[in-house]
Amino acid sequence: MEELILKYALINAIQHNGKANPKAVIGKVLGSHPELRPKAREIVPLVNKIVEEVNKMGIKEQEAKLREIYPEFFEKKEEKHEEKKGLPPLPKAEKGKVVTRFAPNPDGAFHLGNARAAILSHEYARIYDGKFILRFDDTDPKVKRPELIFYEWIIEDLKWLGFRIDEIHYASDRLEIYYKYAEELIKMGKAYVCTCKPEEFRKLRDAGKPCPHRDEPVEIQLERWEKMLDGTYKEGEAVVRIKTDLNHPNPAVRDWPALRIIDNPDHPRTGDKYRVWPLYNFASAIDDHDLGVTHIFRGQEHAENETRQRYIYNYFGWEYPVTVHHGRLSIEGVILSKSKTRKGIQEGKYLGWDDPRLGTIRALKRRGILPEAIRELIISVGLKRSDTTISWDNLAAINRKLIDPVANRYFFVADPIPMYIKGFEEEFTAKVPLHPDHPEKGYRELKFTPEKPVYVSKDDLELLKKSEYIRLKDLFNVKLLEVSEEKIVAEFDSIEYEKAREHRWHMIHWVPEGKECEVIIPEGDELIVKKGLLEKDADVKVDDIVQFERFGFVRIDTIENGVVKAIFAHK
Repeated sequence: MEELILKYALINAIQHNGKANPKAVIGKVLGSHPELRPKAREIVPLVNKIVEEVNKMGIKEQEAKLREIYPEFFEKKEEKHEEKKGLPPLPKAEKGKVVTRFAPNPDGAFHLGNARAAILSHEYARIYDGKFILRFDDTDPKVKRPELIFYEWIIEDLKWLGFRIDEIHYASDRLEIYYKYAEELIKMGKAYVCTCKPEEFRKLRDAGKPCPHRDEPVEIQLERWEKMLDGTYKEGEAVVRIKTDLNHPNPAVRDWPALRIIDNPDHPRTGDKYRVWPLYNFASAIDDHDLGVTHIFRGQEHAENETRQRYIYNYFGWEYPVTVHHGRLSIEGVILSKSKTRKGIQEGKYLGWDDPRLGTIRALKRRGILPEAIRELIISVGLKRSDTTISWDNLAAINRKLIDPVANRYFFVADPIPMYIKGFEEEFTAKVPLHPDHPEKGYRELKFTPEKPVYVSKDDLELLKKSEYIRLKDLFNVKLLEVSEEKIVAEFDSIEYEKAREHRWHMIHWVPEGKECEVIIPEGDELIVKKGLLEKDADVKVDDIVQFERFGFVRIDTIENGVVKAIFAHK
């Protein structure tokens, strides 16, 4: 009977921020076991007693106890969670025949907004035992100029996210292929070389009138094409246009530009070898067909691109890939724009592409966000066509669920204040578990020495001023005699944790001797630095993600000259 009541009391407490409601527990007990209703009067006092005991526990203690007596609760919850987060079936998809691609422009670091198309593409390729292609869209050496470092970073970031990249292609390696298809379209009379000045062409286009070069003979078009390639025409003097419907309701679709001239491109991979470069829609359309792409995941804002590209597919008699459009993904208060990020770095506002205030994958990694958390977030948002803005709390909640069961715990005291304790004249070693739910991880030892102070955080000062007694976590209970910003004087009261729990005394963390530690906290546009002391013997290494108790989860960023620097992830 007691175990049954305890089970429902713990479940109710966990579902309501650590506080169980006796009436709700009684309802569950009698609802699940109607044969007990005649004994309701006897059960009520027992429920009240057990609920009171449960409510004295911390939520971690409640979870640990429930896992011990009823682990099925968590298993069912996790199964339900996984079901809810799954992706829907992909239209026209066959096992072993799905080919997806992700085509980033390597002009900046990969960020959370890009990650949506990338993760969806990769997940579906794996679900259907297909192929995932990484294609670098790097044919704009002028406006969105690629940089070699970003090619490397994008591959690194994708692999860190758990991607298996089946093929890597560079659009800048495929210029001759684009030339071949452009020439074919010109010969078919489906493309032409326009030498109108841009403003003149726009007037004609907006009026739905043809460019004077549009219907000239193929021979003349091919001559002009050769002049584009051999350098006769200079930058801005000629473009190849795809013939479309001049009455299309969207003027941007009418005879859209496919290739243009860039003098002295100085491309990071091909230098000045080529001077005629394809625009995005032409290169993308050709590559998707040439590489056998069956399914494209792209933002809703690119819907117009599909309209343009379908003209090429129709002219060649190709089948257009299945296109899945999704909305934009953004995160509240976090910069994703590559141009804004670059400007901020150049102005010294940001420390680099991995500044923890940013939404790049490298910044999230540096902050202690796990790749599994990012993937789960994207999959949970799914294929919604509407734009989605998530809060940092959404991502933090997923990340916390993943790291909380495995992250070691340590005491960190920000802005330390010395506390002198009277009345306990022996050395005392507190054995503190590295993780409360995993005793197999072992313990760390914090030694109290009577003649030396311990240190507590200035963040607890207001709490200490309002308290007469407190418990130093995993050490003992003390009575506070003097509290100020300079020092705290206390007197030993008792060792028993039960006494502190009975009187509901606040519990705070502390360190004896500690090593210098700085925690960098991103808050909007600001980086706040909290200086303090970390347990002297804390076994932390760069890239470890640990929990500073009562402070939050952090990733260890650097350890230099004995000073530990960490980046705050979240509570």
